[in-house]
Amino acid sequence: MTGPFLLLHADDNVLVARATAAEGTMVALDGVAVRLTAAIPMAHKISRRAIAAGETIRKYGMPIGIATTDIAPGAHVHVHNIRSGYTPSVILQDADGRAG
Repeated sequence: MTGPFLLLHADDNVLVARATAAEGTMVALDGVAVRLTAAIPMAHKISRRAIAAGETIRKYGMPIGIATTDIAPGAHVHVHNIRSGYTPSVILQDADGRAG
């Protein structure tokens, strides 16, 4: 645990807010204190370290998206700087077996 943030899995490059963290909150990231530049709502993510554009975002040790821009340590990680990395691996079918 890092202040109001949780590390859910050792492979994660994000931390998750246990409660809303105010702008200016100091967070220790790998032994370096980082001041939040914006309020982070409960359950939202911040970068655990620098994340490069194109890098996979990991939460629960699993990929949840791809960074669309460079993300600084302690920055809010949300829809404004990540995109889905989802690629369908199956064909969805309706109840009659027709592809949808």
